[in-house]
Amino acid sequence: MHIICFSHLRWNFVYQRPQHLLQRASALFPVFFIEEPVLHDGAERLEITQAAEFVTVVVPFLQPGQSDQDVHRKTCTMLYQWDEGVSSSFIAWFYTPMAIGLLDAFPDPVMIVYDCMDELSAFRYADPEIGAREQRLMELADVVFTGGLSLYEAKKKQHSNIHVFPSSIDNNHFRKALDPDRLDPADQELIPHPRIGFFGVIDERFDISLIADLATAQPRWQIVLIGPVVKIDEGLLPRNANIHYLGSKSYEELPAYLGGWDVAIIPFLLNESTRFISPTKTPEYLSGGIPVVSTPIHDVVEPYGVKALVNIASTPNEFEAAIEGALRLKGKQDWQEKVNHFLKDLSWDKTWAGMLDKINSVLKDRRLQETKTNQETHV
Repeated sequence: MHIICFSHLRWNFVYQRPQHLLQRASALFPVFFIEEPVLHDGAERLEITQAAEFVTVVVPFLQPGQSDQDVHRKTCTMLYQWDEGVSSSFIAWFYTPMAIGLLDAFPDPVMIVYDCMDELSAFRYADPEIGAREQRLMELADVVFTGGLSLYEAKKKQHSNIHVFPSSIDNNHFRKALDPDRLDPADQELIPHPRIGFFGVIDERFDISLIADLATAQPRWQIVLIGPVVKIDEGLLPRNANIHYLGSKSYEELPAYLGGWDVAIIPFLLNESTRFISPTKTPEYLSGGIPVVSTPIHDVVEPYGVKALVNIASTPNEFEAAIEGALRLKGKQDWQEKVNHFLKDLSWDKTWAGMLDKINSVLKDRRLQETKTNQETHV
């Protein structure tokens, strides 16, 4: 048995929840990771690459200017022609409800998993059909996971077998930031301290005005921003001399950058696109020993703010004051011990183990039902 995953995120974009979970899943179930089509002017084809030992990435390349119906039809045809016994026994794993129609290219899956990591309908440029397709996916799914508590609360009445699995962490990876022999990356080493850092996608959720206000109010602070800029006009980004855009970095590189910061920030707007998010970066920052200041995102406030692990601030003035306090917090043993105690039971390994338990429970029930049906047939 294997997993065929349908994702709106690309495997080689930003290493986050899908990669963490499916990399672990691939030890038991070889993974075929099907991305959304890439529209380009070249030949139409299906590109298949090996992303890891048991992870294969499948990407349709199609010409632009086609109707949604034609894109869907051609994608299904490509996947149907490619599927040479690959899907003889598989788990269909969804990150995007928009891909529900792609099941037409395959025989019936053994089971359907919906790992709902975001409220995609609230994102900029969301397809107006996404709500209806999610409802259909909820009807078909055997088990649903959510990426945070607030998302679980919003979805729990929509499915009878739904479970919350919040953002987790590879603690050993991010604790590399604590290494006293760690070298500062070349594009960061000449930036003065104090450094206020962020890594992640810079998009419509990112509070540009807050960053501009902080940089103007505290010209001595150096604001380091790491990650791709998507879905917003780069010309709108503040360009103060003390704001440093270092671009995208690989997952492997992040601890080296993190270890050179004095405070990490989560400067997200409070809007529909951030209402249900559970930022993975929260425990990653903390694991690296860096104090964190965040706007009051629900899944950061609970549990991190409530447990005084992260400073929460709503306005630019509050954010500035919270950073001042966080600058005095770095290296404090009692704070670090409290953080370590909280993080010790948090890991992507445990998250995957919990999900696997729910998956196995569905598979067990299915086998029992098939056995009962066979027995009744032969009576």
